[in-house]
Amino acid sequence: MALTEREKAILDFERGWWTEDGVKDQMLRERFQCSSDEYYGELNRLLDSPQALAYDPLVVRRLQRARERRRRTRLDGNTETGGVQA
Repeated sequence: MALTEREKAILDFERGWWTEDGVKDQMLRERFQCSSDEYYGELNRLLDSPQALAYDPLVVRRLQRARERRRRTRLDGNTETGGVQA
C-alpha cells in the first residue's frame, strides 16, 4: 500500500521542522490538526512501514534510532537523573 499524502507530509515535516520558526507542538496542531499524542502515534506506526523507509530512508532510520535510544533508556533507567525514571 502506498503512503498517503498525510504520511508523506509527516515524513517531510520530520526532515526539517527545526529549521522553521515556532514551537513544534504548535506547528503540529496547525499543520496536521491533531494533538502531539495523535501525531506521535501516527509517526511511530509510520516508522515501521516499509513504504516510509522507501520514501525517505534517512529520516526513517534516524527516527528509528532515536526511538530505540529512548526505549533503551526507559528499560535501563535514566542514568542522567541518577536512575530515577519519569
